[in-house]
Amino acid sequence: MAGLFDKQAEIYLQARPTYPSEWYSMLAARTTRHSLAWDVGTGNGQAALGVAEHYEQVIATDVSKAQLSFATPHPRVCYVHTSQSMSEDEIVALMGAENRVDLINVATAVCWFDLPKFYKLAKRLLRKPGGILAVWAYNEMVVNPEFNTVSKRLWEATMQFWHSDAKHVIDGYRNLPFPFESVGLGREGEPMQLEIRKELLFGGSMSDNEMVGLMGVRLNCVRSYQSFYYSALV
Repeated sequence: MAGLFDKQAEIYLQARPTYPSEWYSMLAARTTRHSLAWDVGTGNGQAALGVAEHYEQVIATDVSKAQLSFATPHPRVCYVHTSQSMSEDEIVALMGAENRVDLINVATAVCWFDLPKFYKLAKRLLRKPGGILAVWAYNEMVVNPEFNTVSKRLWEATMQFWHSDAKHVIDGYRNLPFPFESVGLGREGEPMQLEIRKELLFGGSMSDNEMVGLMGVRLNCVRSYQSFYYSALV
């Protein structure tokens, strides 16, 4: 949703986790070509940079100009602001043509999309055969038993204030419509479960650091995120 995270744009760059390099290797191994990838809802470009290690060109788009203003430059990544008023045909023109994109990637963002509209567009854009649509997200942060107990209580107490569109992330994508042919990395109703291990450096993120500030806890340790993953032929 446009503007929802504009206020935290710089904090996102500092505090949001990047994703394991092997995730991108898994995707690259499953696309027949590696010419063009589209990173949708790129935010600050965390996923776009990983995708760029395997694809010749990455078009990374977002509806938030504020998020894109903090995106990390990369010679193979082209960051583009796509307003909510852009038509489907305009997006196709941005990608060059239909049936041209090898990978469409959505990292912790697909819950905000108009899914029928997005899936229809993905079918137009993906190369056939061989193009892949991949979506993933993370939700639960695991540190240690003491932290996890307090975190769970806070999570449950604040659940009523979460935006309704975040429900798919909260339930781990288990109820996310994803009616496509699996390529072995999760399928509709059965997302692939993965873990992201990160060094914990709290300094001010909406999802992690403000929560910890509310609990009065200061931490510097290893954390892991429980994440979930789908990829498919469209």
